Amino acid sequence: MSRICELTGKGRQVGCNVSHANNKTKRVFLPNLQNVTLMSEALDRSFKFRVSTHGLRSVEHNGGLDNWLLKAADGKLSPRALKVKRELRKKQAA
Repeated sequence: MSRICELTGKGRQVGCNVSHANNKTKRVFLPNLQNVTLMSEALDRSFKFRVSTHGLRSVEHNGGLDNWLLKAADGKLSPRALKVKRELRKKQAA
């Protein structure tokens, strides 16, 4: 399972450890991912996602999962999140 946020697309970053002697070695910065259950009010269901803490704050700031998914770009969302977004659009159209 890759370490990528399912809602924001945030993944690993690469950098260097720098010692006191200014030696540089490669290292990886991983996002802080959490397994969370988010409730969709429009669909009246809950969904499990693997979300970064930054992404979780963004979802809460936008007023919940429904608002976040409708505003988010499709390129950053995981296939599971895209499926939920399609269900939301279908529900809105009806």
